[in-house]
Amino acid sequence: MIYFVATPIGNLKDITLRALETLRAADMIFCEDTRHSLKLLNAYDIKKPLFSCHKFNEREAAEKIIAAAKDGKEVAVISDAGMPVVSDPGNIVCEELRRQGVEYTVIPGANAALSALVLSAFSAERFAFIGFLPDKAGERRELLNKYKNLDMTLIFHVAPQDVDRHICAVYEVFGERRACAVREITKLHEEAQFFKLSEGLPGEKRGEYVLIVEGGKCENELCKLPEKEHILHYMSGGMDKKEAVKQAAKDRGVPKSEMYKFSLDL
Repeated sequence: MIYFVATPIGNLKDITLRALETLRAADMIFCEDTRHSLKLLNAYDIKKPLFSCHKFNEREAAEKIIAAAKDGKEVAVISDAGMPVVSDPGNIVCEELRRQGVEYTVIPGANAALSALVLSAFSAERFAFIGFLPDKAGERRELLNKYKNLDMTLIFHVAPQDVDRHICAVYEVFGERRACAVREITKLHEEAQFFKLSEGLPGEKRGEYVLIVEGGKCENELCKLPEKEHILHYMSGGMDKKEAVKQAAKDRGVPKSEMYKFSLDL
């Protein structure tokens, strides 16, 4: 049997009893980085043969995993942190397993994206996980354009060296929005920083980030009008000035006080 096992994203205690049981029972463990995985395995005194399964050898690793499973061995697949496959190696392995009809299962556990969503306090009623953005600017812009009008929270993974330029890219496509950058999840220096996309994220960038960005608003043609004309539109339809200001502010996603100043001479 083949098991895709979620591992801690920071704190080594965030591993499930079932995950430990699976790793201890495995005949072999395939890891994204064997040196990194040794820290976890040594912490729980698990001694097993380790094999590499990363983005440069995943297809080759898939064949080894399948051969071992067909030989009756128990195989565990893990990544450096979190769930294999999700922004980590493992997708090609799963595709090949399905293609060849080889059975596998999942041992669930820690997840950085969902933990960051909770820490951000942004709407979790509906959200979309985008993951890492492409390195090339053109491909990055093309991908972001697909999501800019989604009326739901968006979740990105960002490496520290990419934080500034990727936030800038998101702002160029999405325009002004609230965002939250979460880092060091479950660790001693866990941090959630809130900011506007136009301002960027202040401070030194250290550690892997999960970037949470509020969703887009439904297109409203009235929002293309000058503020005063927007208010007048509702007043001409029968609303009193107070209600017109309130509705126009709601359309634009701004405080009523910000719209009120445009109504003073109406």
